[in-house]
Amino acid sequence: MNIHQLSVTYLPDEDRILARINTTAGEEMRLWLTRRLMLGLWPLLSKLMTGHLLRLEAAGSSLETASDELKTMLADFRKQEFLQHADFETPYKEEQAKLPLGEEPLLVTDVDAAPLPNGRLRLSFNENTPPKAGQGQPRRFQMEMEPRLMQGLLHLLEQALGQSRWREPFDPGPASAEDPTHPDAASRLNRPRYLN
Repeated sequence: MNIHQLSVTYLPDEDRILARINTTAGEEMRLWLTRRLMLGLWPLLSKLMTGHLLRLEAAGSSLETASDELKTMLADFRKQEFLQHADFETPYKEEQAKLPLGEEPLLVTDVDAAPLPNGRLRLSFNENTPPKAGQGQPRRFQMEMEPRLMQGLLHLLEQALGQSRWREPFDPGPASAEDPTHPDAASRLNRPRYLN
């Protein structure tokens, strides 16, 4: 499969990320990415991509003993180089495409990622939920991506994660004076109370 375009969009009403992959053969794969999935997938993809970029370097074997700071700097340099040559301006083609996975996006429950000897990264997206009526097997989708395209996908995912605000810590707001864990609660308990 030859990938033609990628689209990654955070949809607030669904609270999910919709990833769409267009092929040169006119097919479109649609994937739902949830917060639960991305919590584990994002660090894995970032680490895999960094390691993969370092292995592709001419000095790859000598980098094994390099400091983490040097490895990070080199990987960041390669990522920026890929992004400079990426095309984020061309609009995603919204044509009627063939939908091999069906009209409803595949709800990704797990992803298998493996670097390949040819320099590509293989991603397998799996929907391990009970099949819906009329659907036989659980749906799966696999693709191989060159490092340049993979970095473009990571960039789009990072933008969608920023819009989703999933990486922000949950803040329940300021503690109320009635909350027994509030810092002033102990002194309040020792004070006399007057009721009228």
